[in-house]
Amino acid sequence: MLNEGRRRSCIKLVKARAVWCSVVFAAFAVTGATYAKDSDKAAVPERELQAKIAYCENCHGVSARGFHGFYPIPRLAGQQPEYLKNQLQAFIEHRRTNNIMFNVSHVLSPEMLDTLTESFHSLNPKPLTTPAPADLVSAGKKIYEGGIEKSDVPPCAGCHGADAKGSDQFPRLAGQLSDYIFSKLTNWDKERGQNPTNPDNSAIMAPIAHNLTEQQIKAVAAYLNQLE
Repeated sequence: MLNEGRRRSCIKLVKARAVWCSVVFAAFAVTGATYAKDSDKAAVPERELQAKIAYCENCHGVSARGFHGFYPIPRLAGQQPEYLKNQLQAFIEHRRTNNIMFNVSHVLSPEMLDTLTESFHSLNPKPLTTPAPADLVSAGKKIYEGGIEKSDVPPCAGCHGADAKGSDQFPRLAGQLSDYIFSKLTNWDKERGQNPTNPDNSAIMAPIAHNLTEQQIKAVAAYLNQLE
């Protein structure tokens, strides 16, 4: 029989070993997860990735800066990866309606999706700016930073950041094409939330877009277009 002092010492030793084993197991788990993540990224051949980027640039412009056409096509450069993934999934689930983007989205493997969105996020070309009156840009800056209290429009910076570069599910707006922003905000309820049984965080923007006048939207779009 162990005396009380030795029994307590054994218990402490067992507990210490259990903690040590837990730490080691956790370390191996993290290392394994990191290795798996790296392996996933490595699973996409560089040649295949570049081919996919070139394919996207056919519409989204060189270096994914966006494209001014009959329908403005958005800038993807510098965009938040999580936001891009969510939007691509929204096309697949018909929460956003666009037949071209549905066809593009549903064939992407998880590995390609991760690598492609990270690649776009790493790009930082100069924005395609559209000349705008200084007073319009100034008005847009005021709305972006302070909102419009009487219209229940909160500061855009609250979600999209002071630099308008977004975070996680909230998209980067800095450098985005002004005509694209105007088109989206004036047609929000016609293009987003198309599957009411499967809502997403785009619902946050619905009342905000509705409460902005066209002139206010033009101002915000002009301000954001100038940001790098």
